[in-house]
Amino acid sequence: MNFSSPLIRGTLIKRYKRFLADVELEDGQVVTAHCPNTGGMTGCAEPGYTVFLSESNNPKRKLKYTWEVAKTFDDHFIGINTHNANKLVAEALNNKVIEEFSDISDWKAEVTPPTANSRFDFALTRDNTVEYMEVKSVTLAERHQGYFPDAVTQRGAKHCLELARLADEGIKTTLLFCVQHTAITSVRIAEHIDPRYAESVTTAARAGVNILAMACAINEQKIEVNQSLPIIL
Repeated sequence: MNFSSPLIRGTLIKRYKRFLADVELEDGQVVTAHCPNTGGMTGCAEPGYTVFLSESNNPKRKLKYTWEVAKTFDDHFIGINTHNANKLVAEALNNKVIEEFSDISDWKAEVTPPTANSRFDFALTRDNTVEYMEVKSVTLAERHQGYFPDAVTQRGAKHCLELARLADEGIKTTLLFCVQHTAITSVRIAEHIDPRYAESVTTAARAGVNILAMACAINEQKIEVNQSLPIIL
């Protein structure tokens, strides 16, 4: 996923009120950028981090800038915009990057199965059979260990249980963790943050839900899914 125009470099002053971040640009100007991440962002929003912003020319937008990428003090990149996770997976599906889905013939985004109460990120067609995928963005890192979630997520737990129910009905389902942090080399479920979510993932795994983690290559020009990572349940 190439950014449509060059990102603007700056230094993070602070993130606050969840959706706002003050950034000092290289010319000394201080701007307020939209932070498209509702999570805790632990370790992702340290004052002094180098950050990269996209700029919008839409006059109707309240904030001109969007925070897209952060660079840690030890030079690891983080994809801040959680909305990009689905775009990255869609691109990977189109480019046959994810081996487990290299033989799908079609996909649709944001689909509610006929027997479900939840909308899932993707409906995939393989051999004239439809299966479903939910995508989660991972940015919480402790050294090289990634964790999800970084905050309690009732919605995430609900999705896991819905995937499990579909799997019990014989429908193929997948929970895919899109890792937008270049320091992460494996993924764990953050039971210490949200034990209910951890329990729901265990239920999903036992029901036969396919659980995967995919890493991303990230820099200030582009983000792209590039390899699978071990996931520890």
